[in-house]
Amino acid sequence: MELNDSYGRNINYLRLSVTDRCNMRCFYCMPKEGIVKKEHGAVLSYEELLLVATTAVELGIEKIRITGGEPLVRTGIVDFLERIAKIPGLRHLALTTNGLQLAEMADDLYQAGVQRLNVSLDSLNPQVFSDITRGGDLSRVQAGLDAAEKVGFPPPKINCVIMRGVNDNEILDFVEMTLTKGNSIRFIEYMPAVKEDNWHQYSISGEEILQKIAGKYSLEQVDKGPFSGPSRDFRIPGARGSIGIITAVSGHFCSECNRIRVTSTGQAKGCLFSDEKTDLVPYLRPPDRERLAEVLRSIVSTKPERHSITTEGYAHQNFTMSHIGG
Repeated sequence: MELNDSYGRNINYLRLSVTDRCNMRCFYCMPKEGIVKKEHGAVLSYEELLLVATTAVELGIEKIRITGGEPLVRTGIVDFLERIAKIPGLRHLALTTNGLQLAEMADDLYQAGVQRLNVSLDSLNPQVFSDITRGGDLSRVQAGLDAAEKVGFPPPKINCVIMRGVNDNEILDFVEMTLTKGNSIRFIEYMPAVKEDNWHQYSISGEEILQKIAGKYSLEQVDKGPFSGPSRDFRIPGARGSIGIITAVSGHFCSECNRIRVTSTGQAKGCLFSDEKTDLVPYLRPPDRERLAEVLRSIVSTKPERHSITTEGYAHQNFTMSHIGG
């Protein structure tokens, strides 16, 4: 069964957040202080999350990515992932993590049926990493990457938000990882979740990133797989890994968007940067599978053609990325 929106896009990808909590405080994701954590009862139970996932797969979703916050901080996550992996018809189960607990949990995640890991890693410099994450330990993340490959995962994809004056001097350091390692390094344009007067100072376009790489290396385009996200993928000839560019701000990829998302509190969105959302809780408490399916179909059918962010600014309401599951 195919799940298509009103613009003919095949929607086969669900990003499912299991928590708004995180053990880091990356400055582009959440404020240093003043975060209001969701009450325990406001967060969907694993049974409710499983119902959302199962219903979505029955409608045509083939890939589920588990996100947060940081999904590995939620108690019972491994058992939940094992249940998700067993959903009939699900073809791909992935998880995004900051990697702090990956060294200890990699084997359990692999045994549970997770097929691919994305690890957020914005600097290879311990001090810069600590500054961006407000105290994160780079060595723990690096140990997690090593542990993931050791237990059998494909080399994790690495998500790197590039920010001018913060970590843009490390672009080539990340690129050089792909020469000997099999990781896909995905450079992501800085996206303004919370309106800041000076947000432009951090912005570097995907084209500028590519030009910096092309100044030292030749690049060849790489064909993407059926469950790939919005990145444009390249490889240095002969390199083990690849390079992805995600241009959410300077170059809309909305025409290729294949996803919907559900937050840990049951708010469903057809677009990360849309203010439109649908509360699924009334169809989960008590569970009403038929109505839930109807609502998920409606979210797909009303998915906007594109978001409104440009290099000049944006119109969406402020939000904390950890609450959405970006």
